[in-house]
Amino acid sequence: MNEVKQNSLKAWFLAARPKTLTCASVPVMIGVAMAAHDLNYRINWIPAVLCFFFAFVMQIDANFVNDYFDWRRGNDDEETRLGPLRACSQGWVTPRAMIIALCVTTCLGGLIGLPLIIYGGWEMILVGVACVAFCILYTTTLSYIALGDVLVLVFFGIVPVCFTYYLQTETITSEVFKMSLLCGIAIDNLLIVNNYRDIDNDRRDKKRTLIVLVGRKAGFALYVAFGFIAAGFLFRKMVPVTSWAYLLVIYLVLHSLAASKMRQLEGRDLNIVLGATARNIFIYGLVVSLIFLLA
Repeated sequence: MNEVKQNSLKAWFLAARPKTLTCASVPVMIGVAMAAHDLNYRINWIPAVLCFFFAFVMQIDANFVNDYFDWRRGNDDEETRLGPLRACSQGWVTPRAMIIALCVTTCLGGLIGLPLIIYGGWEMILVGVACVAFCILYTTTLSYIALGDVLVLVFFGIVPVCFTYYLQTETITSEVFKMSLLCGIAIDNLLIVNNYRDIDNDRRDKKRTLIVLVGRKAGFALYVAFGFIAAGFLFRKMVPVTSWAYLLVIYLVLHSLAASKMRQLEGRDLNIVLGATARNIFIYGLVVSLIFLLA
């Protein structure tokens, strides 16, 4: 990656981490699918599209925040870092440019989300402010005190699924809330793999992640359990309604294969599991969405 020119288009593309956008799309996808099912497919596509774009921009914003503040803490040195290389630490993007970029993406997210008050009321401003605030607090504070997984559950599960649904239906049902929890649990596996890989570095940096607290063995058990919980509870509910629920077996098989690799690998090799988990989460979102659309 030494050929990356500083502050070039390629540098910003790498800094944005486009692979993470698939996970950002999953909860919105599920929220739209559930609304379509309950409204007999009479979807208002304007707020739906705005939700997708807001999720994408805020994910990029979170990536920029993470890149910059981890660089400031010195957590991304090339010798010890096990995950994919980061833009600021590699010199692909200057710290000053990264600050400007994260300010731009934060403002852009606000502009994209602002029209949602037409469909969801002024309360949408509070939702947007919370998303921005915790986007910053995750990297700077909360991930260091074992609250990262809680934030994933809330901001990759409850908030996007429930409010995407709410913007279509003006209500949030108990089924939607339960589905949002399952979605958050599925997506949290990405953070579990990341922290499982980095457990030694996190201990060195006094970063008290959930995996640091419970250890590798329990962390692996959580990874396996979360995948089966996310699909298992939904599977039990949907099987009597539609045979399409059996598509969840695809996700469960892929999750099991990823867990098998996770048990065998360590260090940088776990990035293979990280990529497989991101793929599996996207497949989970597609399958769940299909189940609700075809039920």
